[in-house]
Amino acid sequence: MRVLMITGEYPAMQGGVGDYTRQLSQALGARRVDVHVLTDVNAGGDHLRRPAGAYEPTVHPLVDQGGWQWWSLTTALCDELQPDVVHIQYQSAAYGLHGAINLLSWRLRLLRNRPRIVTTFHDLRFPYLFPKAGPLRWRAVLTLARRSDACVITNPVDWLRLSRAGLASLMFPIPIGSNISCQPPPGYERPQQRAQWGAGPDTWLLAYFGFMNAGKGGDTLIRALAELARRGRPVRLLMVGGQVGASDPTNRAYLAQIEQLIDELGVRDRVAWTGFVSSEEVSAHLLAADCAVLPYREGASLRHGSLMAALAHGLPIVSTRPSDDVREAAGLFPMLHNGKSALLVAPDDPVAVANAVERLLNDNALRLRLAQAALDLAREFTWDAIAERHIEIYQRLGLSR
Repeated sequence: MRVLMITGEYPAMQGGVGDYTRQLSQALGARRVDVHVLTDVNAGGDHLRRPAGAYEPTVHPLVDQGGWQWWSLTTALCDELQPDVVHIQYQSAAYGLHGAINLLSWRLRLLRNRPRIVTTFHDLRFPYLFPKAGPLRWRAVLTLARRSDACVITNPVDWLRLSRAGLASLMFPIPIGSNISCQPPPGYERPQQRAQWGAGPDTWLLAYFGFMNAGKGGDTLIRALAELARRGRPVRLLMVGGQVGASDPTNRAYLAQIEQLIDELGVRDRVAWTGFVSSEEVSAHLLAADCAVLPYREGASLRHGSLMAALAHGLPIVSTRPSDDVREAAGLFPMLHNGKSALLVAPDDPVAVANAVERLLNDNALRLRLAQAALDLAREFTWDAIAERHIEIYQRLGLSR
């Protein structure tokens, strides 16, 4: 079986969709699927390759203009490679907020001996879907979904939106896995790792992982940090990973707002930024922290690679409650449960976040229990299992393994 992945970002570019595509491609390749990846010219660096024993897909970093170029390059590769499946990894920001990608499934249906078309929807929040398009935004999403043979849905929010549009028969729920394995560099020592960020044995080292994005509650996080500092707690915040990423143009403006807020609240000396680092270094930073604080505005969702990474590293988590309608899809997607697998508070409530952090770090038994629950939950999202579920979808479309 041959699969052509379409993705607007791919390592060495920064971004969760690119990391996801690489992990999925490697896991599929280990199952004798021949995977090719069409992506941006800035992707596919040789320095990212694993040892020779691990599978790497064939990367075609050809896209230098974006937009309608995705049509010509995808059809050209289909002519050359004759893939059984074209699998579109969809997040609008990864394609420069251009609508051409939404019509790609329609274009591929015009090909003679066309491949099967599968689309994975990573994030359908409208602030990031071509902001000036108005009502056309949702129509464009529905066109992409309806012209696909199958749709992979990674989270309950997007599942509910698409199922209410009458697309349930095309949809398959597959949560994402962690893009960061729990594998720090050789010689890792936790005390030394903490010390480089000014954290001693008694310091409360909080970790945030991911880009600065308006939907991820960065301002709530900084206000909670300031509240803990006001209470005299020995707290520091480690911002792990790149700040804005390679795709979403709204992130840079939001980062500027966060930087200003840090100065206004007087917590500059309590915040450290690692910058974009290797996955091994990310792993080391997460293992050095006492807990992860991820106050997402729409509530905790396992569509976030940052949350999945925290789970995979056994970090006790403070996050936010999902909305009531999300619970409608709880039977299809695993969920975090307050007090059992994380501490969940209301969104946009920095005092509640501070209270939860204080409760967690003053209760060693609770911290250990949530850490173990995080590891147990992470085992449900191995890339081996995710790859098998994708192969099942491909086979349902009439393809042989």
